Amino acid sequence: MRKDLVSVVRCALFAMARGLFSWVWLRKPIYIQARFSYLHMKYLFFSWLAVFVGSWVVYVEYSSYSELCRGHECKNSICDKYRKGVIDGSACRSLCEKDTLYLGKCLSAKPNNQVYSGGWGDLEGVIKCQMEEIPHYNLGAEMEHRKEASPFNKPTKGTSVEKFKEMVLSHLKTKVGEQANLPDLVSLVFSMADYNKDGLISLPEARSTWALLQLNEFLLAIVLQDREHTPRLLGFCGDLYVMEKVPYAPLYGISLPWVVELWIPAGVRRSMDQWFTPSWPRKAKISIGLLELVEDVFHGTFGSFLMCDVSADGFGYNDHHDLKVMDTRHIVPEATFQKAMRERRCDTEDDCLYGADCRTSCDLTKHRCTPEVTQPNLAKACGTLKDYLLNGAPSDIQEELEKQLYACIALKGSAEQMEMEHSLILNNLKSLLWKKISHTKDS
Repeated sequence: MRKDLVSVVRCALFAMARGLFSWVWLRKPIYIQARFSYLHMKYLFFSWLAVFVGSWVVYVEYSSYSELCRGHECKNSICDKYRKGVIDGSACRSLCEKDTLYLGKCLSAKPNNQVYSGGWGDLEGVIKCQMEEIPHYNLGAEMEHRKEASPFNKPTKGTSVEKFKEMVLSHLKTKVGEQANLPDLVSLVFSMADYNKDGLISLPEARSTWALLQLNEFLLAIVLQDREHTPRLLGFCGDLYVMEKVPYAPLYGISLPWVVELWIPAGVRRSMDQWFTPSWPRKAKISIGLLELVEDVFHGTFGSFLMCDVSADGFGYNDHHDLKVMDTRHIVPEATFQKAMRERRCDTEDDCLYGADCRTSCDLTKHRCTPEVTQPNLAKACGTLKDYLLNGAPSDIQEELEKQLYACIALKGSAEQMEMEHSLILNNLKSLLWKKISHTKDS
């Protein structure tokens, strides 16, 4: 009987083991199937997410491009006014009749300020055109814009040349302040307006000139037209104008996707900006150009100007390594700046900032900004040049160069308040750089 009992127990254990084994055998395919389904769903989800994000990026980029790049609208508008006899200028026939002035790659950063690379016969240039709004000197956090019914409604029909000359003189006096040689600046404007050199200013020419004089960059191009550091004005039609192309820009720095920028420390990023720069003697020559530009805009022939954004993005250079200004929108007449600042209300120092670099102090007793900048143009320029010049500088001048650059950056107050020190530091820097490169072919 005991033997039978053992047999029964064995059979029971065998049956249980067999059942358990069968259950495990059946369970395994279910587990594999479930895991496969999970991976499949995960793959589908991330695939769908990638398609969605990619489509959204493409849509945003296309929408941004279509809003920023409206060159055909600008050209059609300008040419329509030219054909109706409203405007005229040296570039009108090439743009609207001969098609020898063409718009190339879109470079616009703002919808109302259309910027394109382009060609005009054998010349390469940058074409700029205003859309719907005209910039004025209303110095807010950024250059603000005010819409006008038409940028070409002045002067009106029947206005004499003498009356138009008075209009231009009054306008320039508002922009650059009272200057003894303002009549000379008016003469330069009229010489530019008379593009066909017939000795007469027609109404369409006058309207184009008046519209262009509202633009800071155009005004500065006339003021600094004899200086080598400002791109040449090649021609205009209405408020569309063509400037000489600067081959190499920006002054230094590399462009990276914003996703990459997030993960790069600031110190490493500054080092990367200096990777793709010319040899040191050529950098020295370019830097001397920026120092000369500071001289040109400080107590120049037609008044003083303030450089309110002295970042590397605003400058470039040509094949001869001569510095060229890329963006003059934030180089503003000192008289206009001071007048605007006196009228600006403030509660903190941050309320008295224009652009990136033009800061005044806040008078808390009156809650008004003071008119004088706290840092001169030269100090801002030296701040931009510091890493650029010190990286790769010859060992025999490294210490002296660093000392002079830091002394320059430490300048405070307006240049007028410390004119002697300002001039001394500027001349010492230029002399140090010229002395080092004067014997090289780069000079």
